[in-house]
Amino acid sequence: MKQILSIFLCVCLTLSLLTGCGTEADTQFPETESTAASTAPSTESSPTDSSATDSDLFTQRDCETDYDESAAITIQLNGTSAEASSNSVQISGSTVTITEEATYVISGTLTDGMVIVDVPDTAKLQLVLKNVDITNSTSAALYIKEADKVFVTLVGENTLTSSDTFTTIDENNIDAAVFSKQDLTFNGTGSLTVSAAAGHGITCKDDLVFTGGTYAITAASHAIDANDSVRIQEAVITAEAGKDGIHVENNEDSEKGFVYIASGAITIDSEGDGISASADLQIADGTINILAGGGYENGTQKASQNWGRFGGGMGKMPGGAAPGSGSAPVQGTGVADFSVVTESDSSTSMKGLKAAGNLIITGGTFTIDSADDSLHANAAITVSGGTFAISSGDDGIHADDTLTVTDGTIRISNSYEGLEALHLVVQGGDIQLVATDDGLNAAGGTDQSGMGGRDGMFGGGMSASSNGSIVILGGTLYINASGDGIDANGTLEITGGHTTVTGPTQGDTATLDYDVSGIINGGTFIGTGASNMAQTFSASSQGVIAVSVGNQAAGTKITLTDKNGNEILSHTPELAYQVIILSCPDLEPGETYTLTVGTQSGEVTAS
Repeated sequence: MKQILSIFLCVCLTLSLLTGCGTEADTQFPETESTAASTAPSTESSPTDSSATDSDLFTQRDCETDYDESAAITIQLNGTSAEASSNSVQISGSTVTITEEATYVISGTLTDGMVIVDVPDTAKLQLVLKNVDITNSTSAALYIKEADKVFVTLVGENTLTSSDTFTTIDENNIDAAVFSKQDLTFNGTGSLTVSAAAGHGITCKDDLVFTGGTYAITAASHAIDANDSVRIQEAVITAEAGKDGIHVENNEDSEKGFVYIASGAITIDSEGDGISASADLQIADGTINILAGGGYENGTQKASQNWGRFGGGMGKMPGGAAPGSGSAPVQGTGVADFSVVTESDSSTSMKGLKAAGNLIITGGTFTIDSADDSLHANAAITVSGGTFAISSGDDGIHADDTLTVTDGTIRISNSYEGLEALHLVVQGGDIQLVATDDGLNAAGGTDQSGMGGRDGMFGGGMSASSNGSIVILGGTLYINASGDGIDANGTLEITGGHTTVTGPTQGDTATLDYDVSGIINGGTFIGTGASNMAQTFSASSQGVIAVSVGNQAAGTKITLTDKNGNEILSHTPELAYQVIILSCPDLEPGETYTLTVGTQSGEVTAS
């Protein structure tokens, strides 16, 4: 059962701005032990977890760019024809077919033609693209039909282009400017421009690796598409896609379908997801810039403007109590976490980074502007480093299971909900976020923000899941939320760190909102927000001050000092507020302190 905040500030001044006259004895809190730590599962290992190293994912030959041109087979492209220095190259008009293992140096221009690699499935060969320009109006410009593995080394400036038509030439469904049935690696110091007026830019039905080079890829569908994996190291990739920027999907083998980025610079402008993996997505380092679905302004329109408009008339709580009247709503009559949702009929996913498995980030610099979640995983997300600038039309970071932040600098300037997961664990890092609904939300697994009800009640029986947890062990959090600052559909436990919550004053929002228990046994907490549905911590081993202070304007400074006049806490909320909740290791239960709000001061006793 949720407890309504009813600890009021006792004022020792003759003229006081602060409201109420109760003491801490007026409120009784349940002595519920925390279950958050025991219910939050750890992230399971995966083929791309931190135990995997670059040497496991990139072979030595993936990175080799040297070749002996005097010993290589040369292919000269001459418009509508070509010539080669070996019979291992078959030429039919503008179609060039490579049939044996070797190193091939290809130069020149091929108009409406293609290069095909069709060698034994045990053969590894190197293609050196040296200032190549190949266009094809009916199929792929480069087609890897059969081989064990092909290494494409870039020298100079190269262009591969397909148009808006793909004509069937064999049993394979060729649908990209570069189409490979086998393992494919790109490396070198040159550049490659890939254009596909229809279909994908680069498609690989096996493992696709980039270990160098500069790429500009434009495609009507996915810019980069692979079945088993995409692995990137020291490459510069710019992609513009009608669907996903990088898309990896394997529905037959759960160990495949992953993305691993060791380093490099990636810029993506996609109508769909920026980077999407059907298994795990891991990023160790690099610079990642993503614009997905046109950005956060094109996201699902969600609003929290109908707070308290049920049962009691417009602008009133059920039962007739007007918001801001100071009357505590009866249990079960308040409505929380309800939002009016208007969604597009389109099912296109427009997330920044998306993993159907786990999303693991250990470093890198990220700028993500997405219509949907900026970081999303159907399983768990772990952030242990990196710098993030996020704007999201939905959640800034969302995990269906566990979201763990141990380090990193995270700035979420726009979001519906800032951080959301079934289990949310903050161990470290520097997090600042702005949310139009909840700042931190422990929801019931799948991404269904905004539904449920306070006290488990909504309209006679709909209830939110209460098995979620939020655990704050360390780090610095600043939350500016138009809904609940911290919303735990289950348990909340704070044992460390520095948490600041700035919430609104309208409707059924609260600085803290939990179903089972809210415990603070360490760390610093500074919270402001609305009074109608306010909660304070249910238990603590350090002092807590929770007071109602009437209507305070944004920018009204809060200062707490001890009996000797030493400042313990100070904060200037960005939003108007009616409630203050303070706790830190310096607060002793039972001790009296001086709270100053603006120009008015009064004595308060920590509970």
